Amino acid sequence: MNTTMNTNTNWSNTMSLMHEEMARAQMSARLGEAQSMRQGHQLALARRMSRKAERAAQQARLAFARL
Repeated sequence: MNTTMNTNTNWSNTMSLMHEEMARAQMSARLGEAQSMRQGHQLALARRMSRKAERAAQQARLAFARL
């Protein structure tokens, strides 16, 4: 009877550790996804700002050429 109880306890501990490991892996994956999304968002913002700066420079060149 005691051996069965130890086996059940060990099995329960093993399952608990497996669930914790799965939760950690999922959390790590979600953090990685969030970081990738942030980087993508920052890259898109940088590209928009760069295009805006290029347009402003072009407008300044045109305005200077008109003078």
